Amino acid sequence: MAQHPIKQSIFLAGPTAVGKSAVALALAENIGGEIISVDSMQVYRGLDLGTAKPSAEERTRVPHHLIDVVELSEPFDAAKFVALANQAVAAIHSCSRVPIFCGGTGLYFKAYLEGLGEAPPSDAHLRAELEATPLAELLRELEQRDAVTFARIDRQNPRRLVRAVEVIRLTGKPFSEQRAEWKSKVQSSRKEVIFVLTRQPVDLHARINLRVDEMFARGLIVETRRCLDHGLAQNKTAMQAIGYRQVVEHLRGERSLSETIELVKSKTRQFAKRQMTWFRKQANAQWVELKPGDSLIEVRQHLSELGSG
Repeated sequence: MAQHPIKQSIFLAGPTAVGKSAVALALAENIGGEIISVDSMQVYRGLDLGTAKPSAEERTRVPHHLIDVVELSEPFDAAKFVALANQAVAAIHSCSRVPIFCGGTGLYFKAYLEGLGEAPPSDAHLRAELEATPLAELLRELEQRDAVTFARIDRQNPRRLVRAVEVIRLTGKPFSEQRAEWKSKVQSSRKEVIFVLTRQPVDLHARINLRVDEMFARGLIVETRRCLDHGLAQNKTAMQAIGYRQVVEHLRGERSLSETIELVKSKTRQFAKRQMTWFRKQANAQWVELKPGDSLIEVRQHLSELGSG
């Protein structure tokens, strides 16, 4: 596994709409940093409004990396993220600047900091067969062959279910057992602190609702139509992006616009909760609660104090 540069990077994480991007931008301008997006959907060209990508003006103010790096027709995974992140860190350090990792995709943080392990590569034919299999059948197989993974897997994420069964079939061993083996083989896990930004639920939910309203007002439906023309519906990963899937269903006549907007808000709140659950399990997390009215200068100063402590 490739070694990371010795120079220190900064890691900012947290749920969607908490305010990570604004904090990262202010911090980067203050310390001479560049931002590396840790977002599994911002990598796709065309998914702009629904993923809350930084604006052109913000990207002019501070260089951003790992945004718009693949087309909607291309696959992207944690291994590609780690490879591109390593390249970005090297480029940033070559300019004597500070890498600031910022995002909410916990798996990508984990892959970069702890390593990828030795999962077997995907088999195209088997993957196609599993993706065509009803989820109920996959769950039954997983329960029979790996009760540990069955008990904890996210039933709302078909991709993870398919991958777990795929690995079991390819290796003949429980997925949970192999995950433990992969983790034990990672010899260079990094111990950097991840600053996890949080807000009180009422505050965060209000910010989520406002963001969703703004996404639709700025043209999320038009953007989704354009993305469908470029292969969105065929990309199972990109179609997991909250907002786009619901708009596609609206365009198919499955629900009204007002119902779609409310559903996107609900799905986003649920997603934020899952993100928080994931970050709470990380031993190297440093929690930073943001409050309404906090200035970016105050937050930046607080992070600086925590980082030097």
